[in-house]
Amino acid sequence: MSKSILVTGGTKGIGKAIILRFAKEGFNIFTCSRNQQELDELKKEIQKSFPEIQVSAIKADLSKREEVAAFAAFVKKIGTPDVLVNNTGVFLPGSIHDEPEGNFELMMETNLFSAYHLTRAFVQEMIERKSGYIFSMGSIAGTTAYPNGGSYAVSKWAMLGMTKCLREELKPHQIKVTSILPGATYTASWEGSDLPVERFMKAEDVAECVWGAYNLSPQSVIEEITIRPQLGDI
Repeated sequence: MSKSILVTGGTKGIGKAIILRFAKEGFNIFTCSRNQQELDELKKEIQKSFPEIQVSAIKADLSKREEVAAFAAFVKKIGTPDVLVNNTGVFLPGSIHDEPEGNFELMMETNLFSAYHLTRAFVQEMIERKSGYIFSMGSIAGTTAYPNGGSYAVSKWAMLGMTKCLREELKPHQIKVTSILPGATYTASWEGSDLPVERFMKAEDVAECVWGAYNLSPQSVIEEITIRPQLGDI
């Protein structure tokens, strides 16, 4: 029986790289994005390379709780995924003391609340079947304080805390939980930067780490994966 993976924010960057890595291994795909055209393009790309894979790519803005609920309800009609990757995120630089009004709410709703509500939508079924894997996409910004990180860093520190709590809660239920903590990865958010591309990590390397963690025996779990550019943080 085919397994499935749900990756939020899957049309670009790390999310897309994870989807392609698991599609290569025969996993059916669930994903979402706010951009319908990008979803359509992703679906065509996967079906061209992996015609046997079933792809459900739904437009949803996960900063809005009602759209999280609608997306989860759609997925559950097909079946609870074997792997859940809470990857949706938005980054707006700024300092806590003077960043624009509303930045905090937007980044907490997008980066943290979406993961909280989506996880709760599926975890009971995972507990009942005694299997599942939950990955949360954190950041180096969630472990190291730095200027101009602002509410983004706050949201990622909170994501790490939530993931640690989930890990403890789900131990007895044979559900694995892993925090992915990448440094600067070359994605759309860095396009236009004057830094050389070679200075950044590749999204495919993060995806390979997720695949590797997934493949450990039932006796082991990687709780946190910290990945940095070879020459250090940017």
